[in-house]
Amino acid sequence: MEIFESYSLILVVLAATFGFIMAWGIGANDVANAMGTSVGSKAITLKQAILIAMVFEFAGAYLAGGEVTSTIRKGIIDAGYFSNVPELLVLGMIASLLAAGVWLVIASFYGWPVSTTHSIIGAIVGFTAVGVSTEAVEWLKIGGIVGSWVVTPAISGLVAVLIFLSAKRLIFDKENPLSQAIRYVPIYMGMAGFIMSLVTIKKGLKHVGLGLPAAQGYALAIAIGVTVAIIGAIIIRKVNNRKNGEKATFAHLSVEDQQLKVEKVFAVLMVLTACCMAFAHGSNDVANAIGPLAAVVSVVSNDGVILENSPLAWWILPLGGFGIVAGLALFGHRVMKTIGSGITHLTPSRGFAAELAAATTVLIASGTGLPISTTQTLVGAVLGVGIVQGVAALNGKVIRNIVVSWVVTLPAGAGFSILFFFILRAIFGV
Repeated sequence: MEIFESYSLILVVLAATFGFIMAWGIGANDVANAMGTSVGSKAITLKQAILIAMVFEFAGAYLAGGEVTSTIRKGIIDAGYFSNVPELLVLGMIASLLAAGVWLVIASFYGWPVSTTHSIIGAIVGFTAVGVSTEAVEWLKIGGIVGSWVVTPAISGLVAVLIFLSAKRLIFDKENPLSQAIRYVPIYMGMAGFIMSLVTIKKGLKHVGLGLPAAQGYALAIAIGVTVAIIGAIIIRKVNNRKNGEKATFAHLSVEDQQLKVEKVFAVLMVLTACCMAFAHGSNDVANAIGPLAAVVSVVSNDGVILENSPLAWWILPLGGFGIVAGLALFGHRVMKTIGSGITHLTPSRGFAAELAAATTVLIASGTGLPISTTQTLVGAVLGVGIVQGVAALNGKVIRNIVVSWVVTLPAGAGFSILFFFILRAIFGV
């Protein structure tokens, strides 16, 4: 192909540049999923959250981002339509990376938590439907994505309500909440250990060849959960025993003081869950940036031949990892503020319920094949714990802006992609 012979290096450089912008947008917008509730509940400071997320997001992206990635993200379009015109696929993927990146930068600037996955899918669908053929788009999958706007927040919200209400009734509503915490917090620690280890196994380690068969994965996760619960029970009992060996009665503490101490325990749990979510997120969502980039590099390096799967060049994963970290460090605080304090007031126990509910929903979705956005999942969970406090505890204006941004994401990505696609075609004379 003449375009690949004449402009191969330029095409790869453009794709790499726009891929970095896309990764930057992922870091600025999506990383709040892992850290927003921790910051909002004041379990950790914003600077601490950024430092923690930088380590675990980069580790997830670089160590577990995948040695092989599908050239067509989520199978949302039929590559067969591009077999005779591979140059359109290359220009379309470059346009999609820039389109999704621009939309994520705009959304992050205004503090809107949108779906990075839906952003890139909207972009890919846009240039394909207008520039190639509407028949090349898997429209049933698009319908599933639209349905997920309601389904996934509803599931995560319900799970969050159940977790928070159980903690409220078993611990916080009692006359001696600290004593109750000694009894029940290890159970929540075990739940967190089980869910988070399963998320890490399913969404992270499988990419580096450390994935396990389903039965072994669940067995390992159960073992980790039980171990965490036992260790947690031992530590909590030791901390709350008097020096003479007699169990503390906590009679000298008011109920409010005891509740504050319990919240500190949940704050520690939140940080641990946030680290696991950051690792899993980095390993999974970096594909939104490197998938289209890998497609471009593959097609260009194979002189226009479209492969079903393409090995990643050594520099692609670090590029995605550094992009995520850069976006997080420079712009991440805006969306974190929306997630952590804009929707409703969060305490560590409420934040823990939301984080654990989001992780649980991600697992349910990955097991059933339900198209899911981690952003929408966490927002739904935060809404759930907010509703428990009463509708008045929710910020209606912020919620309205979030919902509008969700609806706009697909057409925004598509619109930008179509514009950039035709500009690129004009520039390269295709």
